[in-house]
Amino acid sequence: MLAVAALTGGLLLSAQQPAAAGVNLVKNPGFETAGPGGPGAMPYCWEQSGWGDNDFTFATVADAHSGTKAVKVELTRRTEGDRKALITESAECAPGVVPERQYDLSLWYKSTTPDAAITLFRHDTTAGWQYWTDLKTLDLSAGYQRAEVRTPVVPPGTDRITWGVSVYGTGSVTTDDYAMEEVAPPPVEPECTGTAQECVDGRWEVLPTENPVRSMHSVVLNNGKALLIAGSGNNTDMFEAGTFTSAVYDPEDGSYRTIPTPDDMFCAGHVQLSDGRVLVMSGNKGYPSADGTVGYQGYKDSYVFDPVTEMYSKTNDMNDGHWYPSATIMGNGDVLSFGGLREDSSGSVTAERWSAAEDKWLPLWQVNQTWSYWGLYPSMILMQDGRLFYSGSHVFGNGTPGTGSSIYDYDANTVTDVPGLQNKDERDQSASVLLPPAQDQRVLTIGGGNIDSNPEANRLTDLIDLKQPSPQYTAGPPLPQGTVDLGNGPQPQTGAQGKMYGSAVLLPDGKVLETGGALHNRANPVYESSIFDPQTDTFDPVAVDPEARGYHSSAFLLPDGRVMTTGDNPGNGTWNHQVSLYTPPYLLKGPRPQITSLIDDQWLYGDTQRITVDRPITKAELIRPAAVTHSSDPNQRFVDLPLTVDGNNVDLNVTSNPNLAPPGWYMLFAVDANGIPSVAKWVHLGGPAALAKGSAESAHVHDFAGDLAGKVKKPQKKRTSAPVSPQIAGCDRHYGSANVCVPTVFPESVQPTTKARCDWLAENAYGRLKVNGKDDPLRLDPDRDGTACGKGDMRRGKG
Repeated sequence: MLAVAALTGGLLLSAQQPAAAGVNLVKNPGFETAGPGGPGAMPYCWEQSGWGDNDFTFATVADAHSGTKAVKVELTRRTEGDRKALITESAECAPGVVPERQYDLSLWYKSTTPDAAITLFRHDTTAGWQYWTDLKTLDLSAGYQRAEVRTPVVPPGTDRITWGVSVYGTGSVTTDDYAMEEVAPPPVEPECTGTAQECVDGRWEVLPTENPVRSMHSVVLNNGKALLIAGSGNNTDMFEAGTFTSAVYDPEDGSYRTIPTPDDMFCAGHVQLSDGRVLVMSGNKGYPSADGTVGYQGYKDSYVFDPVTEMYSKTNDMNDGHWYPSATIMGNGDVLSFGGLREDSSGSVTAERWSAAEDKWLPLWQVNQTWSYWGLYPSMILMQDGRLFYSGSHVFGNGTPGTGSSIYDYDANTVTDVPGLQNKDERDQSASVLLPPAQDQRVLTIGGGNIDSNPEANRLTDLIDLKQPSPQYTAGPPLPQGTVDLGNGPQPQTGAQGKMYGSAVLLPDGKVLETGGALHNRANPVYESSIFDPQTDTFDPVAVDPEARGYHSSAFLLPDGRVMTTGDNPGNGTWNHQVSLYTPPYLLKGPRPQITSLIDDQWLYGDTQRITVDRPITKAELIRPAAVTHSSDPNQRFVDLPLTVDGNNVDLNVTSNPNLAPPGWYMLFAVDANGIPSVAKWVHLGGPAALAKGSAESAHVHDFAGDLAGKVKKPQKKRTSAPVSPQIAGCDRHYGSANVCVPTVFPESVQPTTKARCDWLAENAYGRLKVNGKDDPLRLDPDRDGTACGKGDMRRGKG
């Protein structure tokens, strides 16, 4: 925490002072006391650590910064891994710490390698010793220089820490004179600027101007505006007329600008490229046939949207059609895409790779293939070593065969099952998010349902720590319950009722807002919002969006720290054009810190970048802007920037690992001790594609998830596609138009009679429904006059 002392007028705050008056908490900081092992042993309270395939030496040398001894770690050959001298992980040697406090760490060093970083571990009173984070990359230095960095706020349950320098490239690092000092907590109290309730729960407002397009895709651009993509907007009349729409929303003035849209990007994939353009892949080539024998079709077309010109331009085609594809940016700026429906409505088993260097989709023979069908919008999250974690969140129907979640190693071309996901076949349109900070490598999965069987959506949450040798999901706390509208107005949820279609949004204070959702397939909106705290793994219910936010809704963080929500597309085909804005409690606690200067907005991996703030902050981070649809944004991430503090000048230490922060534009937030964030500044991380590629190859990668116990699946036999039911969307196409979804299976509370089903359809405002063809599988047209749920049908269908 940071000390605060007001100066004249209260406009500036003084430099922070260590509370412990400079007391060094490191035992044997200069290695002068020998260890118990005799000649060649490590000094007292220091130990050797590291992993991987490398040749190394540890030596106590006379080349000291002060005194007579220093420690030198050298790698003469390296294929993978690192070596490090650490404070011994013991109660005798490891410094004690206090949760919610911060500590300044420093050392003197000389280095002949650019591949060295200060690495921090913590002792959890329940789970034991574990990796915490890399704090700072060390520059090459022929002579001794001092490195200083501040820890993040100590998490709950932590009683000790240990740290040292990791060497992960050939060369040597010699260190001496370690120091660790506690930083004083700030004597500041939050100042509520709203009502007492708002300061606890935040507040929502519905904007006076409606969204002009039926957008189901939301992408925050690197100029702070939001691209809202509709395509045909799940409207068959617009599709047949060739009327495809997008809009750009400007939160500065609340205006919308409609953008010419060249193709039907309804249910496409999208991702921000490293240069800030938006790659939009596939979309809707055709709606299902009236009789339901042909399903949705995905085209091969692909476009990029330029935030500067606000125009789309066509790229080369993908190798296959992909309606509902995934899109994950990799550490070198490439994009991997999986799943979706082909041009003939079958499931695509073709993996696609966008080359950042060549600015195009690669031909099939240049892309590794497992010939696996990953389903629709599979949530593929980039791990710190370049593998992909499939969280189990997807759209429509059951999960993938096996455990429902897995790790895909693109280079080895293997898929390994990951166990523990609860009810893996009821996680349809659940939300998954890489929790803050990305360095922790933890994923949260929230809620879900199944539109094929149409049960009540669940309250399940699952957590997984991808730092473990063989990670597996564990059950998280149940989602809080709100109210649900079952057709006669909102009423409290009961039993195990949860929601699908929810959204999860990373917030700059390091928490996660989950909001929106519905109880059944495109019906029964759930009004509930809460904030998840990754430090305590708990949900805190907050104010509720007054608008229904079910199917085709989205929620995303704006650069000013508010959250915007759009859309809702019930089964009757209607659309909610109202837009809501959520002001989280942190914006109602008093004045915001300001980033008063940013020396450079072009950042490289391993950089130290200086900002100036108007008052002390406890943390800073990069948040990748949203590219969200259907509860899915696998690229959303919050990357911690450890601080080195000199009064109001703060140096931000950037990760050396592009897999933690893929290249591109990010929102930079500075956050004070009360969790109040600044307005974001935009910074670009990574440089040219070739530089990002080189950084990915020389990053400090840790030995996480290296001993997977699950079943390993090698590539399947080459095939063209996977069979998929034309009713994959959970809609019976025998009734109404293609943009109307009469469920193939009604909620369990609806009796299997014509009257009960027709009453449910009437309660949900379906209106007049034409019967397509002669078949009537749901018995909605007993009098066979071609119209479902007419007066004659109700008389005949009582039983």
